[in-house]
Amino acid sequence: MENRPIGMELRKLSLHMKRYMESHSHCKMIDRITGSSSWIIAYIGEEKNKDVFQKDLEKKFGITRSTASKTVDAMVKNGFIERSCVDYDARLKKLVLTQKALDILDIMDRDRRNIEEVLTAGFSDKEKEKLHGYIVRMTKNLESCSEDKV
Repeated sequence: MENRPIGMELRKLSLHMKRYMESHSHCKMIDRITGSSSWIIAYIGEEKNKDVFQKDLEKKFGITRSTASKTVDAMVKNGFIERSCVDYDARLKKLVLTQKALDILDIMDRDRRNIEEVLTAGFSDKEKEKLHGYIVRMTKNLESCSEDKV
């Protein structure tokens, strides 16, 4: 079997996904929204019944504390999220979507469903399940040998 570098293909796929997401409706509608910001808005929107903190973003998206901090700062500056105190710990600030973010949440959700359909076109449900399992396993492999564990 020919050696085909999986990492290179995953990187290329990631770049294509980013370009695709940034060229679709929610990103065209609002200046200064990036693909990563749209995923974060979607995640916070999905978790609307619980408090979401910056550390949750770090874990969910596999990003460093500094990357999460910069991204959250930019999203606050651009009016997509706010940091809000929680009653049970004055040191903690939960992340809350602003009306600006809520106004585009449905459009973003439609775009996310669309990219999933494009990505998995021609795949059976079993193939999608296997692919998901492989990707999760590769992520865990990298996490287990990472020196940057948080």
